[in-house]
Amino acid sequence: MSQLLENEVNLVPSNKVGNGNQLFPVFIKLNELTTLLIGGGKVGLEKLNAILNNSQDAKIKVVAKNICDEIAVLCKKFPQIELLQKPFEPEDMEGMQLVIAATNDNLLNELIRKAAHERNLLVNIADKPELCDFYLGSIVQKGDLKIAISTNGKSPTIAKRFKEVLAESIPNELDQTLQQMSLLRDKLQGDFTEKVRKLNAVTASLVTAPENNKVKVNFKWLIWLAIIFSITIGVLVFWHKEPDFQSFLVEINPVFYYFLIAGFIFAMVDGAIGMSYGVTSSSFSLAMGIPPAPASMGIHLSEVLSNGIAGWMHFKMGNVNWKLFKLLLIPGVLGAIIGAYLLSSLEHYSAYTKPVVAVYTGILGVVILLKALNIQKKSKKKKIEKIGLLGFFGGFIDAAFGGGWGSIVLSNLIAGGRHPLFSLGTVKITRFFIAILSSLTFLSMLGGAHWEAVLGLILGSALAAPIAAKVSNRISAKTIMVLVGIIVLIVSIRNVAMFVIKLT
Repeated sequence: MSQLLENEVNLVPSNKVGNGNQLFPVFIKLNELTTLLIGGGKVGLEKLNAILNNSQDAKIKVVAKNICDEIAVLCKKFPQIELLQKPFEPEDMEGMQLVIAATNDNLLNELIRKAAHERNLLVNIADKPELCDFYLGSIVQKGDLKIAISTNGKSPTIAKRFKEVLAESIPNELDQTLQQMSLLRDKLQGDFTEKVRKLNAVTASLVTAPENNKVKVNFKWLIWLAIIFSITIGVLVFWHKEPDFQSFLVEINPVFYYFLIAGFIFAMVDGAIGMSYGVTSSSFSLAMGIPPAPASMGIHLSEVLSNGIAGWMHFKMGNVNWKLFKLLLIPGVLGAIIGAYLLSSLEHYSAYTKPVVAVYTGILGVVILLKALNIQKKSKKKKIEKIGLLGFFGGFIDAAFGGGWGSIVLSNLIAGGRHPLFSLGTVKITRFFIAILSSLTFLSMLGGAHWEAVLGLILGSALAAPIAAKVSNRISAKTIMVLVGIIVLIVSIRNVAMFVIKLT
């Protein structure tokens, strides 16, 4: 496999102004060349790591008066690296094909460049674009796929940012696609026309499967039927178990308006940052004196419609990983039902469950702050293997504590290296079914308890849904996350403090 060191080589110097980037990108087989690295400090270490990260078999000679400990360790780990601790001499370039200088001595850099050109060698001088024949670009790698980024030496920071964006947006599974396409190419026989004909036959099923349209129609009706069924059950339970609900048209409790406004704001926040609807709604409900079980019921009822629509849209756009969906659905629903049942059963002990939920929301508030400030502990990505256990735990915590499905399941899937878009679509569509089953469990156990708060939350979030996406594009997600984290943390601490005061 060709290894990428330099993504740009200036083979044809140009004196023209305004012609844009004149560099020509190439992929160099470093394992078949010998590279001279001059300099043994921190910059030299950076260049050495760049070479080895792209080709662990690269042959390198390092020349420097002073060698840092990290370079010495790398030389022991990679025996093909030749280390010479001495001042640079032009004779060190004999037998080399590439030269990289990482020194802070301008006179020495000029000497290195002159000696390299006398031997017809390409040279890179760190942090000196005017002295370089080629640049070391930012690189994105997904298996056999490598993408090199150049700003023509104008802004390494922008190049690194593009690298981060591409690394996040390109799925790791793309390498598997490359391997399969390579195997397919090797199996194709005949001339070019015959290969194209066979390739069309293989890929035809991907774009001409009429059963996909039938599946989409059936799934669309399934979502709408589930929404209508849950709304009907909810209205019947409210009407028969809560006589006060019938006086709604005569007199409206002011609590309804408070939760109407709160539901609207929380849905807007969720649309801006893609999370925190559950934790903000739960914190607000507890602060308003609503017990944990009715609070969680209101949150899940309000999420049935929004997640149903979002899940359908992701399904329509092809953003659902069905294998992942099957692994999450049943465990997630079971966990949600058990969590809702336990929380409802403990309704008479709400004075004691309330501080537990407050502690949980406080922890989520801290998590939101850490995400906003980018100070979470970074670890090597490892795919989550026990998807069912993750779904069960996420569903249980989500129902028992009023939220957390996205924080637990979605964040772990993405942190484990799964594609963010497909993870989001799958989690959203699964969340729809979890919201329905947990809501029905709450309704069967609690009836229409605190209906004014529940109804206000449902209508408020529904009103915000159509405009949340448009507004979110004009708001700083980081600012909102910081504010949400601080507010949730303060409210949670207040709820815990109130419980402690009552005990004393």
